[in-house]
Amino acid sequence: MERTTLILAAGSSSRMGTSGDKLLEKINNTPLLAIITQRAMAASDRVYVCLPGPSHPRAQLVQPEQAIWVSEAHEGMGATIRTGIGALPAASDVMILPADMPELTEQDLASVWGAHEEGAITRGASAAGRAGHPVIFPQDLLRELLELRGDEGARQVIVRHRHRLHLVPLPAEHALTDLDTPQAWAAWRAQQG
Repeated sequence: MERTTLILAAGSSSRMGTSGDKLLEKINNTPLLAIITQRAMAASDRVYVCLPGPSHPRAQLVQPEQAIWVSEAHEGMGATIRTGIGALPAASDVMILPADMPELTEQDLASVWGAHEEGAITRGASAAGRAGHPVIFPQDLLRELLELRGDEGARQVIVRHRHRLHLVPLPAEHALTDLDTPQAWAAWRAQQG
């Protein structure tokens, strides 16, 4: 099975206020979006990145053939997923990966892919078993992702098909740690030492 990953990076980063763009925040001198894209490329066959538009600074961090422009990103995560899935070349199962999760490693992504079975919704979880990210959707559910609206993401698709859900525990809080605010970034950096 070909491993296709769709990175969600089209949001406005509005919760950062005037502090900047969370996906351009640097870890060891590398912007977070570049780190997440590199990790996804190491664990997947094909990687695509949903972005606000070609003039956005994030666009400089990905290869042109990876970029999917989301003109309706202001609508919320549903629009980003809908646009991304609709723009993919013929895909089998697809991993949805938010770009604001710095603790997800190449090994974590490979572990979720490795545990994925045909027909399942395979989802990363914390070590304690709390559902998080990334999430792999089987090919037969992609059409439902094309119907998404609002900022809820794919939650309702997962709920409708929860009998197909398979959680993959990842180390510590890797599957849950997302950094949306300056305070979250500061706290996370303090923990990193």
